[in-house]
Amino acid sequence: MTHAPDRPPVDTVSTSAAPVPEPRQIRRAAWASLVGTTIEWYDFLIYAAAAGLVFGQLFFPELATSSAVLASFATIGVSFFARPLGGIIAGHLGDRIGRKAMLVATLILMGASTTAIGLLPGYATIGAAAPILLVVFRFLQGLSAGGEWGGAALLAVEYAPPGRRGFYGSFPQLGASFGLVLANVALLVAAAATTPEQFVAWGWRIPFLGSIVLIAIGFVVRSGVEESPVFQQVRRSNARRRAPLAVLLREHRRALLVAVGLFVGVNLCGYIMIAFIGTYGTTALGMSRRQMLLVGTVGALSWALWTVVGARWSDRLGRRRTYLFGTLAMGAWTFPMFLLLDTGSLGWMLVSVFGLAIGLGLTYGPQAAAYAELFPPEIRYSGSSLAYAIGAVVGGGFAPLVAAWLLERTGTSLSVSVYMLLGCVVTLVAVFGWRERSRAEREAFVSTVAHPGTRADAE
Repeated sequence: MTHAPDRPPVDTVSTSAAPVPEPRQIRRAAWASLVGTTIEWYDFLIYAAAAGLVFGQLFFPELATSSAVLASFATIGVSFFARPLGGIIAGHLGDRIGRKAMLVATLILMGASTTAIGLLPGYATIGAAAPILLVVFRFLQGLSAGGEWGGAALLAVEYAPPGRRGFYGSFPQLGASFGLVLANVALLVAAAATTPEQFVAWGWRIPFLGSIVLIAIGFVVRSGVEESPVFQQVRRSNARRRAPLAVLLREHRRALLVAVGLFVGVNLCGYIMIAFIGTYGTTALGMSRRQMLLVGTVGALSWALWTVVGARWSDRLGRRRTYLFGTLAMGAWTFPMFLLLDTGSLGWMLVSVFGLAIGLGLTYGPQAAAYAELFPPEIRYSGSSLAYAIGAVVGGGFAPLVAAWLLERTGTSLSVSVYMLLGCVVTLVAVFGWRERSRAEREAFVSTVAHPGTRADAE
């Protein structure tokens, strides 16, 4: 086993630099990444919200209430088994045929799966076929999510001007927050327009079927964006690899492990806020469904705010230092968060999610730029997608399920705080193992393409 230098000189990496795109193209790419990931996350998150609110009753009615909730949350985790596969497929094709084609394909797959869930009859109508089909469609959502983020992140970062890659890389990151807001608003409107019985019977389907309109908008926006200038240069330089995944696993294992670890804590804590707090508030604290949707919306908007702050800080202070601040803030808030939630006061609950959003944003904001700077262009889609997918499995894949199980077994929400803290520790280890390049080396590394046969290690 051989090791490349920790920080290879730029001239050993740089052989051909991608041209700087026009400002109009940069803005279009940024907005395309934002619109697309917002729609993808909307589709993904209305499922997570509906799983906690109605899926237990609709698809697992023969189970006890607590067991039905656990089974419903387990279907969320199914998608995370599909994510690495989606990351591998999209990563390979994205490094071979381009970022844009995969972004359009993943968007269509997510939209079709979401619409199918909205049309799926419940257990009372088709029996055991209902939960089986639910799992199948959720698996397809996972395939899409596994390949979506890497392409969107690279499109934004590879188009970004030097010195602002963190900021432009925050656009696809905002998709998670804005998608959560859209999902919560859609569910809130559906709940307000129906009685509780109607919402469980058919009202929850409205946000799923509304995805068709959003997918059409996203398709038009993404179809109008040109291919990433960095990938165009990869193609012109004949630097594409026949087996980018093999190159990744053979030559960039350390970078891959660091990238996986960087996502574990933020994904775990993020999914606690996205998919667990709403159910916890309604079932354990006696809050209304509308109140908890409001808490989720405020949490998402706060997350978006701190995502932009974190991205901008990373352009000035460096990705690693910003990540360190965010990870420490997130870990320190895990216990105060549930102590405030358990007051049952709406005001303190809003403070609780705002506090968590600080650490979430400071780590999530720089992530797209950090991933792009960890992997060379010719295997960047594979590296980013696979790391993101594995980090999601280890971190958030079963976070709501584990949190619900811990709460049931221990009887205290502080056990969930311990679980969140452990995820932050994993990310902290990755931060300490991350050998970040100097600013000049980072800028050159993102937009340069190595000649075939040369090696451009990120670590």
